[in-house]
Amino acid sequence: MSRAVKGAISGLPSQFWWLWTSTLINRLGGFVTTFMALYLTADRGLSASFAGLVAALYGAGGAVAAVLGGVMADRIGRRPTLLISQLATAVVMAILGFVREPAVIAVLVCVLGVAANAARPCIQAIIADLVPEEDRVRAFSLNYWAVNIGFGVASAAAGLIAEHGYLLLFLGNAVSVLVCAVVIFFKVPETRPKSVADATGGKRDAATADSATDPAIGLGTVLRDTKFMAVVGLSFLFAMVLMQYTTSLPVTMGMEGFSSADYGVVIGVNGLVVVLCQIPVNWGLRRVKPITVLIVASLLTGFGFGLTGLANAVPVYIVTVCIWTLGEIMHNPTSMAFAAALAPPTARGRYQGVYSLSWSGATFAGPLLGGFLIDGFGADALWAGCAVVGAVAAIGYWLLRNQLADVIAPPTPVEAEPEREREAGSKA
Repeated sequence: MSRAVKGAISGLPSQFWWLWTSTLINRLGGFVTTFMALYLTADRGLSASFAGLVAALYGAGGAVAAVLGGVMADRIGRRPTLLISQLATAVVMAILGFVREPAVIAVLVCVLGVAANAARPCIQAIIADLVPEEDRVRAFSLNYWAVNIGFGVASAAAGLIAEHGYLLLFLGNAVSVLVCAVVIFFKVPETRPKSVADATGGKRDAATADSATDPAIGLGTVLRDTKFMAVVGLSFLFAMVLMQYTTSLPVTMGMEGFSSADYGVVIGVNGLVVVLCQIPVNWGLRRVKPITVLIVASLLTGFGFGLTGLANAVPVYIVTVCIWTLGEIMHNPTSMAFAAALAPPTARGRYQGVYSLSWSGATFAGPLLGGFLIDGFGADALWAGCAVVGAVAAIGYWLLRNQLADVIAPPTPVEAEPEREREAGSKA
């Protein structure tokens, strides 16, 4: 473990760690979205269907933000877009704490979805700008780790804070986002490449050749990049399976007679496994071909959710969560690294925006499709379908193995990292 932690954190530039810190601060105060449905139904007395509509509107706002945030990151810069996103999020979050009209709440939550999620492609683009290609998998892994640490702590703290009034959740969330913006303003530099030479140190490769002649790459170019869009499509399939934990899993457990407390224990294992295993698992897989990692991760996730159909006790559900969580922590950082490696430097914002759209779309469509399948065909059909979709995603990655084999550079050996860390510090 000590070697894994040392290897995971060595050699990354200091600006990355400030970005990592800002992400952690943001997520530590991320109270509202986790408890929004409970706030609307238990505190405001609104219907479950209205809470579902609000959740869908937040997802729709996130889908818009994925593209909008990516385009803005390329046009006006990563740092300005990130600061606008954080400041707008803080303002909307604070206003939501005082609003009582349901229609206004719905509109503001949709706006919140845009404001909060516009930061995602910016953060991913900054990581791709700052971190050398061979270290991006572990950089994305560390950022994902921060997200999950913050989510776990915020979820636990939000329940205690809510006992003193939900207004404190909204205001606390707004303050955490403002602190995040302050860290970004003072410590995170603008990283948008002005030219291919800036982004590659004067070197050009196949991934950047197009941006050299056309630095203002449009969304049409991104959508016509078949190799990249194949990665986006497979990520969408993976995310559709993964998103079943949000609604289909608790619904299934409820149908089987389990309580909300049982679901809380089961899903809490997901965050615990991510926090404990993210670094050692990705460190242990550092010499495995990234495309192989994606294949195995898709199979694990599909298989884990497929086993849910056989679960009849809380310990069995916990085992299934452990299996698909391993797939989650293997897939997500590696998939993000592929998306970053396939993007021309001057269009990383747009590419990351389209990549983020696959997750926003799955967040919106996955629960809806899951509910439809449960109502129409039963929960067993849904979980069997998850196993099939996971296998389809794995087959898709296998078919792309030759095209993606050399996209990500091999990781730097541990013994070379201290020297690279000094070099990164001097460049900073």
